[in-house]
Amino acid sequence: MNRLTQHCLSAAISLTWLSMSASAMTLVSPQVVEGETLKSQQIFNQWDCQGENMSPELTWTDIPEGTKSFAVTMYDPDAPTGSGWWHWVMINIPAGVNQLPLDAGNEDGKLMPAGAQMQSNDFGFHGFGGACPPPKASPHNYQITVYALDVEKLGVPVNGSPALAGYYILQHRIGEAQLIAPTNARK
Repeated sequence: MNRLTQHCLSAAISLTWLSMSASAMTLVSPQVVEGETLKSQQIFNQWDCQGENMSPELTWTDIPEGTKSFAVTMYDPDAPTGSGWWHWVMINIPAGVNQLPLDAGNEDGKLMPAGAQMQSNDFGFHGFGGACPPPKASPHNYQITVYALDVEKLGVPVNGSPALAGYYILQHRIGEAQLIAPTNARK
């Protein structure tokens, strides 16, 4: 086999592996529109932020074959921490679930799917902590992501950090979909 053929074959295998390793899904929300600012419902209600602190309703489709569970996160890569800010991490969502109702991330957990688990967010509690960019900051790009996973349970302890959950999520993802909502700082 000549060198050009080997490179072409290698590239084709790599592209096939990449497309199989994290296939495209679709994520929609009545409250969050791609590229638009988050509404008051998804804004934190402490630290001088005045929102309703409700996780958005989410529905996902185009689920990859072999999905055994889902995880949902809301992450702010623009937080001035050096490592971003985890606003919400819900894992172990059963494979038969493809939507979360409005406020499923409430601390009381009453609207979570049976078997799902929420990790502590960077505000320090288990549940959804809405957007709350610092005063005078550039817009933050809040990333709401659903991941299809190849395991039923991630095995992350309930007191495990959101970063630990993120590590396990990325090791087991077979598909994902994301909405990004740039939100301006408080005045």
